[in-house]
Amino acid sequence: MKIEFDPSYALGDVSGSAEDLNLLARMVAEGEGVIDLPSSAATGRHDLTGVEVRDTPGPGVLLHLDASRRVLVISGDGPARAVLADNLREMAELDDGGHLHIEYFPDHFYLAEGSLALVVNSPHGGMPRR
Repeated sequence: MKIEFDPSYALGDVSGSAEDLNLLARMVAEGEGVIDLPSSAATGRHDLTGVEVRDTPGPGVLLHLDASRRVLVISGDGPARAVLADNLREMAELDDGGHLHIEYFPDHFYLAEGSLALVVNSPHGGMPRR
């Protein structure tokens, strides 16, 4: 798995195998876990070094950057995390390219205000081959 972060847009970009995305989905659903990304994945100036998932009261899911550790932190309540986990599983199961934009807007049904924007890419690439 690789997670790039563009500080000028406060945007994360996640790419990885179906196994990577399913592992992340499972952690999000369970509300706990840490993925330490291998040093070979953190080669760029804005690449992140890991993901941490926390169960918190919410409401909603908050995606934020722990800048000092260069870690994406995903925290929130169970029902909101379940929606995000389902979205991650759907991306893992795609048999073609594509990507999912996860971005907060007022009255978002599962993201908390202040969440970073995140793009999750299909294991087959960001754009469909059709």
